Amino acid sequence: QDLSLPNGTPVDTSSPASSSSLLNRLQLDDDLDVETRDLFVTVDDPKKHVCTMETYITYRVTTKTTRAEFDLPEYSVRRRYQDFDWLRNKLEESQPTHLIPPLPEKFVVKGVVDRFSEEFVETRRKALDKFLKRITDHPVLSFNEHFNVFLTAKDLNAYKKQGMALLSKMGESVKYVTGGYKLRSRPLEFAAIGDYLDTFSLKLGTIDRIAQRIIKEQLEYLVELREYGPVYSTWGGLEVELSEPLEGVSACIGNCCTALEELSEDMTEDFLPVLREYILYAESMKNVLKKRDQVQAEYEAKLEAVALKREDRPKVPTDVEKCQDRVECFNADLKADMERWQNNKRQDFRQLLMGVADKNIQYYEKVCFT
Repeated sequence: QDLSLPNGTPVDTSSPASSSSLLNRLQLDDDLDVETRDLFVTVDDPKKHVCTMETYITYRVTTKTTRAEFDLPEYSVRRRYQDFDWLRNKLEESQPTHLIPPLPEKFVVKGVVDRFSEEFVETRRKALDKFLKRITDHPVLSFNEHFNVFLTAKDLNAYKKQGMALLSKMGESVKYVTGGYKLRSRPLEFAAIGDYLDTFSLKLGTIDRIAQRIIKEQLEYLVELREYGPVYSTWGGLEVELSEPLEGVSACIGNCCTALEELSEDMTEDFLPVLREYILYAESMKNVLKKRDQVQAEYEAKLEAVALKREDRPKVPTDVEKCQDRVECFNADLKADMERWQNNKRQDFRQLLMGVADKNIQYYEKVCFT
């Protein structure tokens, strides 16, 4: 039944009752283009392998597709972290004008974390799954031949060895990109992107440090609470007349422990990884921006050479035009990837911050109404 206010204004009864239901609705809205996709990739089923020389984790990478460049509609292969790292390096080499999604950091720098623990492995699995989904959703990277090999090859080592033979050539191409050219000035739109990335990284880094400190203090407080609660139970055993209220206090503290533990886990497993991903994402974007600047600097140097060597005019302009084409290609790809990154960022942080708000509401509801 439609409801209306006294003044006749209709009431939208479809409004979400909580932030979590709103979050679900937003996620559904963001997934409306699922029917148009033709490539789906998931990372799951982590397994531990213990060998004589090393111990490592592999993940199952499952691919379902209708694309013509794939021989089969479905593939299932196992990959370890260094295989994902190989893929990212190959994408950087073959697609230098595009933003390559970051991988989760290989080692945990802060704190002592068991990289074979269930929590760490699951956090990494989620990050690797997101890494592949970012590539899958990209209109250029998803068609890269190295990505195809990664998804389909049963034995990836053969392709890795083949790639090693090309390493020297790749090294020379990188040298040309990082040559001794100096850019006179960045175009305003790319200077604005650089300034934004610097500020964005700084802000996220600050939030990351504060969040880690909050989690550390929460865990220290949790240790104290766990020692604090049983004291009331022991006291209640000694004071018969006070046993009921003392047991109530003890139970309340136990509920607070459970709620705080859940809140800390959510912060550690859901909030911090997204912050770290986007800090790394910003660094990746800065690297692409530097490559763009170096190609533009090379273009400017060639223009100066044309002015100085007028007798070679018939040969140089072709070289200059090719360099100009590279600059324009960098500009177009970088702007397109920046727009795509901004859209993903808005969506990810909208869901992240609403999720954090929802978890905090649930925490205080449990703590205040127990």
